[in-house]
Amino acid sequence: MSTVLAASAHLDFSLTQKLTVIVLAALTALVSHMALAVFNDGTRPFMLEFIQGRATRAATAAVAFGLSAGFIFGLGAPMALSSGVLNPWLLFLPTDILGILAVRKWLAVVLGGAWGALVVFGLNGANDVAHKLPVDFLTAMQQMSTPILFLFTLFPVLAVAKQFGKARGAITGVVELALVIMTMKLWPNIFAGSLAMAAGVLMLIGFAVRKDLLQRRTDREAEAEATAAAGPATDGPGGGPGGDGSALAQTGAGGTDVPEEVLEDPMASLFSASAARLRKHLPLFMLLGAGVCLIAQMHIFGGGEATSFLIAKGHISEAAQVDFYRVFGFIPLIATTALASGTYGIAGLTLVYPIGYLMPNPILAAVAGAVVMALEILGLSSIGKVLGKLPSVRDSSEHLRSAITDTLQLAILFGSLLAANVMGGGLGILIVGGLYLVNEAMGRPVVRMAAAPAAVIVGGILLNVLYWLDLFTPVKG
Repeated sequence: MSTVLAASAHLDFSLTQKLTVIVLAALTALVSHMALAVFNDGTRPFMLEFIQGRATRAATAAVAFGLSAGFIFGLGAPMALSSGVLNPWLLFLPTDILGILAVRKWLAVVLGGAWGALVVFGLNGANDVAHKLPVDFLTAMQQMSTPILFLFTLFPVLAVAKQFGKARGAITGVVELALVIMTMKLWPNIFAGSLAMAAGVLMLIGFAVRKDLLQRRTDREAEAEATAAAGPATDGPGGGPGGDGSALAQTGAGGTDVPEEVLEDPMASLFSASAARLRKHLPLFMLLGAGVCLIAQMHIFGGGEATSFLIAKGHISEAAQVDFYRVFGFIPLIATTALASGTYGIAGLTLVYPIGYLMPNPILAAVAGAVVMALEILGLSSIGKVLGKLPSVRDSSEHLRSAITDTLQLAILFGSLLAANVMGGGLGILIVGGLYLVNEAMGRPVVRMAAAPAAVIVGGILLNVLYWLDLFTPVKG
């Protein structure tokens, strides 16, 4: 499979696609204004303070901007410009900020729609200008696709090794490598890492479920032994059914009935209130799910770094597969932060991404997105309870997220250096690598994952300036 994109990766959308993006941006700004959903997982925990009136709009918006700016300008914009496919960092992180900052609902809608218009009308012009420069850094950035696609394949291997040890990690790595080689040999027209990722994620989940089942069986056996050793329980005051202990378990201060789960877990009342708050706005969430699923179906949007390049290459089923695997890494994070804060994710549990890619037409995509988002909102409390009973599966999601970050950081850095070499040879590598190292030395004012693509853009601009000063001759490609 060729991993080099065409040089003409333009953000040139139809009128229908442009209007869809604008309306969706307006909608996401509205739900952010209402503190119902934000895209940035780091912003979500701060929303509880805002909802309960302990933080102002300006302060919350400042937090959202600080957590999101690096991803917007360092990752979202470069990825869109180099792949020709929109992404959530470019669309949804700015509407998080604009929606929270807006003092009125109508203003949030206007600001969100304006950002959507800027994206669909402005980026293509910037893209055309960049391609006409003596040093075409956007075409050079397409070099990032190969490292991102293939190194991303290894994230299940890292997750297994971190959670279950080096031996199982090595076994998973060997299985993945064999599947990549087999796919390249037997099915050259599909993405070589698709089967490998499937096997890796299934092995991780299998290890985690097996560990949880074994632990639960051990706990049951220990409980049975303890019960047998204690002898039969006695009824009466403070004892079995009908005693004072049972009454206390069901009655709170003043004789008020208290649900048993609230007494067992102080967080249960907060979780219950948050879930009820989200269910109250179910129609709005269904509209949001329909919109996100719709732009995914149009194949102008990718939910991740690897996904964007896969969609740009036309590998739609592989893109759906990749984003489906990512879901396992983010369900516990999104579900628990939503239950704790009362604020959901803009794309929910992100299932709407892969479903949207595979839908045959926009109408079915909108219906499917609405249904999926409704099921997620209605089942949020149940998801939280299930996760509480499967600690190893919950831990697996954390290891998956960490592994995804590690693999992408390496892939993006390596791809950015390849782009620097295409732009300016050794001088390009010196500038881009130097900017990345300066960012590290300064305490990472730009987040690590976004620092390298941002350095490519800055380096590309600087090389063009040097060319105009007759101090640099572009590398012949």
